[in-house]
Amino acid sequence: MAEIGKMLIIFGLIMVLFGIILIAGTKLGSIPLGRLPGDIIIKRDNFTFYFPLTTSILLSVLLSLLLFIILNLVKR
Repeated sequence: MAEIGKMLIIFGLIMVLFGIILIAGTKLGSIPLGRLPGDIIIKRDNFTFYFPLTTSILLSVLLSLLLFIILNLVKR
């Protein structure tokens, strides 16, 4: 049970850090999540379709890498 607690604390701290980075990045205009090349936007007269394909792939890779690092730290 102690290992799960450590993992939750580490994950929580990383999520807080990630949130702070996102907030600071959007205020500075340096993180264009949702407006990356490869995101699909289709605009018609009264219809807009938006699918953040590149943003989804980027976030998936980053979160997978983060989870890999966390799990390796917990195993030690």
